Amino acid sequence: MSTYKIGEFKHKKQPFYLPVNNEVELFESAAKKKLPVLLKGPTGCGKTRFLEYMAFQLNRPLVTVACHEDLTTSDLVGRYLLKGDQTEWVDGPLTIAVKRGAIFYLDEVVEARKDTIVVIHPLTDDRRILPLEKKGEMIEAPEEFLLVVSYNPGYQTILKDLKQSTKQRFVSLEFGFPPREKEKEIVCKESGINEPLAEKLVELAGKIRSLKNKGLEEGVSTRLIIYAAQLINQNISVPESIKVAMINPLTDDHSIQKSLEEVTVSIFN
Repeated sequence: MSTYKIGEFKHKKQPFYLPVNNEVELFESAAKKKLPVLLKGPTGCGKTRFLEYMAFQLNRPLVTVACHEDLTTSDLVGRYLLKGDQTEWVDGPLTIAVKRGAIFYLDEVVEARKDTIVVIHPLTDDRRILPLEKKGEMIEAPEEFLLVVSYNPGYQTILKDLKQSTKQRFVSLEFGFPPREKEKEIVCKESGINEPLAEKLVELAGKIRSLKNKGLEEGVSTRLIIYAAQLINQNISVPESIKVAMINPLTDDHSIQKSLEEVTVSIFN
């Protein structure tokens, strides 16, 4: 069965999230009207952290499943397992989330098989039901249940994209990398480094992002900037921290790596 985690944010410290636009108000309104939500944006821009923050704000449990191509319908809803000489039904994470009135989050939903994703369709319309075909049961979602999925449009292909029949079941919130000043604030908060250093890291990230589709398939994420800053805060040298956290993850091409290292030197001269 697929691995998943259930987060109870009712008694934990509020996750740090810095709003960029009106995404908090939009999500709250969608949740109030029980509308399923699609979070769309590049990897590492804060979609998952945003959802953790909203789960805390709404005082609801959060059940997260990381999608992959081997994810089956049974992995989500549950299956019969043999225990001793008897079979026993074990709920999957989706069934648990529905029963508990939790927020259910399918992370990178396009990675899942299309025949698996169909199982969420009855939860995205007025029916708000989850069929358990193997048990011959139908579970009605309580008021608190909310379905959320995410994906990165930058990795869309003909074979890996959401069907229109699925896309049009969700309200869609678009995420991008934060504006420079806010990204600097996020890096400082998450790593503990000083503002001047965070500003230079963000400046470097901006230059690297400008090279997307010019030798790089993807720009450096806010997450990777934070990783570099956290290494620096652990007394790893700035060049080495940047190399292992912001350059190497983006490319295996040594000539491009060398060019990015030269850009780093120009900024941190």
